[in-house]
Amino acid sequence: MPIVTVQLLEGRSDEQLKALVSEVTDAVEKTTKANRDAISVVIEEMKPQHYGVGGKRKIDQ
Repeated sequence: MPIVTVQLLEGRSDEQLKALVSEVTDAVEKTTKANRDAISVVIEEMKPQHYGVGGKRKIDQ
């Protein structure tokens, strides 16, 4: 029962997120031979002010 968590900054459309879930599921199915119905994909969207790189928040760049 693979569980994949994808963390990304908010701002993608529903269609983009739908495609992401589908393609991640395809990749996990192909590489692990897991049953497609047992694969879970969790998307965690973050606000730009909640994410930083190199000492700076993404929203401040």
